[in-house]
Amino acid sequence: MYKLKHFGALLIVIALTGCANRHSHTETAQQHAHDENLQLTAYSESMEVYAEATPFVVGQESRILAHFSYLNDFKPVEDGSIEVSLTLGGKKVSQTLEKPTRTGIYDFSLKPETEGVGTLQFAVKTSKGNTVILVPNIKVYSDAHDAQHDAAKAVAKSSNGVVFTKEQSWKVGFATEPCQKEPFGQIIKTMAQIMPSQGDEMVVTAKTGGIIVFPSNEVSNGKSVNAGQTLFYIESGDMADNNINVRYKEAAGEYNRAKTEYERKQSLVKDKIVSESELLKAKTAYEAAEAVYSNLQKNFTAGRQVVNAPISGFVKQLLVRNGEYVAAGQAVVSVSQNSNLLIKAEIQPKYYSLLKEITTANFMVLNSGEVYSLESLGGKVVSYGKSAELGNPLIPVVFQVNNTVDLLPGTFVETYIKTQNNQQAVTVPNSSIVEEMGNYFVYIQLTPEFFEKRVVLKGVTDGFRTEIIDGLTGNERVVSKGAILVKLAQASGALDANSGHVH
Repeated sequence: MYKLKHFGALLIVIALTGCANRHSHTETAQQHAHDENLQLTAYSESMEVYAEATPFVVGQESRILAHFSYLNDFKPVEDGSIEVSLTLGGKKVSQTLEKPTRTGIYDFSLKPETEGVGTLQFAVKTSKGNTVILVPNIKVYSDAHDAQHDAAKAVAKSSNGVVFTKEQSWKVGFATEPCQKEPFGQIIKTMAQIMPSQGDEMVVTAKTGGIIVFPSNEVSNGKSVNAGQTLFYIESGDMADNNINVRYKEAAGEYNRAKTEYERKQSLVKDKIVSESELLKAKTAYEAAEAVYSNLQKNFTAGRQVVNAPISGFVKQLLVRNGEYVAAGQAVVSVSQNSNLLIKAEIQPKYYSLLKEITTANFMVLNSGEVYSLESLGGKVVSYGKSAELGNPLIPVVFQVNNTVDLLPGTFVETYIKTQNNQQAVTVPNSSIVEEMGNYFVYIQLTPEFFEKRVVLKGVTDGFRTEIIDGLTGNERVVSKGAILVKLAQASGALDANSGHVH
């Protein structure tokens, strides 16, 4: 969707372009009221060609004005050579243009030599790659009158049509695509909450009682931290009870005493002055004192205990204030990596029988409108509830995803849970549908420059595509991006659909 600040400028572009093309098309139509052009459309895997050509007659020059667009973004071909050839009855006539006549447009001319039905081929070589586009069933006539008559009958017509030229569509965000007939199971639409997954978040606790001291401006909500980085200190100060400084000195003294006693008895045991059992007791006391002292020494620096981050991530929440007393085991800081998330949806019990048929889900971020599939987030279905609680009759469904798109834990997303179903449905992208006074429309491509506005009856949506219950057969090509711009072009005044570029 276009941002508001760009919308006014966009309307001006559409209006100016529409006026200019309307003027030139109208003049052309008046000057050549009896001339009709062939309207040829074809596709390769990477490119669209739309050509307006004078009908093919043996021995006469036929002008072919061909518009080439890339299918990945529907922008014009700006460079490269293209050969057009007409093959009929084993004979071939061709022409090669080394560059566009105008951006996206190549102006060819061919003179057929044989009457009959042949194939028109465009061999495209550009900096973005090569492709071949075939236009079959090209009829070459012996009589110009018959050619004009048949061309006039074949021109796309509609009482509810709108012209949106290639020059217009190249300047804005625009695309078309075929309707799809696909399995479209029941969609369960609900809200879901984003939550951190187990292992993706760790709570750092105080290892001893004391006063919390946070490094100045280094630890705050949202602050990035690295594994091993100091998060906070625990100081005893002048506390009479459970003073860690006193405990450290006591542990150091006990360690030195136990070590000396153990070494003394080691030397006496050789002379049988000390028994083996006494030596063993001294060794056990020494190892215990060493363990206590080493633990305090590792975490105790400059008269205070140092607590480091166990993982890299960011500070999700400070659970105590600077200078507050904490007891051993009390939670102080939660650190989250925010890389693996859980998305928990709760659905009504009436859908319980469908839960075993879940195939995937799509998620719409409420503040941006962006939609992401479970597959694009590297996600999976983790579990769904097998029972409902008395206080909460809803059934939980949990998905796990990789947070590659900056999802925010704690927020909600609109969720479309898809279930397996082999029933075929006609679907179009959500962006194809335009609402007008409570009715819904799509723009059907009759040619890449002429579209028919058609009313449709919507079904369910999965966040990306919408089921069309009535109005489409599934064989149409629809405007998938920029439908609102086509609507604006129609509102500004219909152009002559029969006028072309060739005259």
